[in-house]
Amino acid sequence: MAPKVLVSDKLSETAVQIFRDRGIDVDFMPDLGKDKDKLAEVIGQYDGLAIRSATKVTPTLLETADKLKVIGRAGIGTDNVDKDAASKKGVIVMNTPFGNMITTAEHAIAMMFAVARQIPEASASTHEGKWEKSKFMGIELTNKTLGVIGAGNIGGIVCERALGLKMKVVAYDPYLGEEKAAKMGVEKVELDELLARADFITLHVPLTDQTRNVLSRENLAKTKKGVRIVNCARGGLVDEAALAEMLQSGHVAGAAFDVFSEEPAKENALFNLPNVVCTPHLGAATTEAQENVALQVAEQISNYLLTGAVENALNMPSVTAEEAKVMGPWIKLAGHLGSFIGQMTDEPIKAINILYDGVAADMNLAALNCSVVAGIMKKFNPEVNMVSAPVVAKERGIQISTTNQDKTGVFEGYIKVTVVTEKRERSIGGTVFSDGKPRFIQIKGINIDAEVGAHMLYTTNEDVPGIIGTLGQTMGESSVNIANFTLGRSEAGGEAIALLYVDEPVPAEAQAKLAETGLFTQIKPLAFDVA
Repeated sequence: MAPKVLVSDKLSETAVQIFRDRGIDVDFMPDLGKDKDKLAEVIGQYDGLAIRSATKVTPTLLETADKLKVIGRAGIGTDNVDKDAASKKGVIVMNTPFGNMITTAEHAIAMMFAVARQIPEASASTHEGKWEKSKFMGIELTNKTLGVIGAGNIGGIVCERALGLKMKVVAYDPYLGEEKAAKMGVEKVELDELLARADFITLHVPLTDQTRNVLSRENLAKTKKGVRIVNCARGGLVDEAALAEMLQSGHVAGAAFDVFSEEPAKENALFNLPNVVCTPHLGAATTEAQENVALQVAEQISNYLLTGAVENALNMPSVTAEEAKVMGPWIKLAGHLGSFIGQMTDEPIKAINILYDGVAADMNLAALNCSVVAGIMKKFNPEVNMVSAPVVAKERGIQISTTNQDKTGVFEGYIKVTVVTEKRERSIGGTVFSDGKPRFIQIKGINIDAEVGAHMLYTTNEDVPGIIGTLGQTMGESSVNIANFTLGRSEAGGEAIALLYVDEPVPAEAQAKLAETGLFTQIKPLAFDVA
């Protein structure tokens, strides 16, 4: 059955057609996002939800979204989506950070020109029939120093445009390396130095606990007298009340804001101050940007539902379409390894340690980690998936660590998962063969070669004659067909294991018969999702 997607906000017809062309069943109801009760009635039918800002995805809505796998926001901001609730529900939340990068960067440059030349006030004055040429004395941007807080996607474009305007650019960004800064042609500095040197300051960071109030009253006091401040990023990055006071005192010469701490902004400390340019969150408001983000969200949702590719996700690691093709079997293997250990472990888990070797170590480890943890956590919560598993593990206080290393053995790559409890450590290793099929290659340090099946039986015993016969005879008497039979032992006469891949679940009576022989120290039926 084809995946089903609901578009509950206004998206272009071209974007809706992308879903249809990809074979996805899509319902286009652009006004439904405004009717939360009606939306809650129908959301349970859909695998995907495409939205803009009108639809509010709340914990209450998610309670009824039993099939929902992905939410795609056409735009950057996802304040209208409860991401914690979505993660716990196992729903991926995506945005489209690249569709409006140029538009937002251009708006910041336009705002910088506007506040440098007092264009809005001069325009209003002229419209009123005044000719106040001497009143609106501006400054040039050429040779001025622009301080960019956040030199990522949008901030990087602003840097490029500012350099083209012959400005000097200094950037504060903890994630910006010296080499990258040099390639961009900007000088990387600490925040205090930026505040002291910049003639203009523009912000291009998300609103997080680390960036909230980055231009606080204290930091605004450190700025160069006559500075002009531009914010087209997020409200809450600047102490607006403190900025208003410094505008009135003359310490700050001007400000241009497209975003505010409370939106819609009906009242604000910056309103009606001289040389303050305000726009109603227009950073992404161009025809091109609105079309770009709509097309991008349609492609991203389609790619995930059809291929498993995860792009621009905010609550799980992204996996590109190219990565998904290569990593698909390895993600399955990671899930099977986690599932094996999860099914074998009854006591509380303290830690999960994951080793990646060879080619596996060069893959998207964050995504593989999520698959391992999801496999383990399914023992405790069958509804868990790659999105919700890390949340569940964190809630249980489970420590997760990874190690990656170069190829060390006969396999091109492998994954080894070790779980630590109060009583023991348990480990299993696996690889992917050239046929794309995951294999278990080591259990409890004992080498094996076992294909993964939907129904399996794991036993441990002392290495003595008769085990194969006992297992085979008991399965036969219970009409259980064995598809694959794998044995391994630590040493002659030592601990031995058997892993049977069978066509149907091993009945309880057969397990009881095996236990009655006294030959086995452990008998454990296992189930794996091999679809």
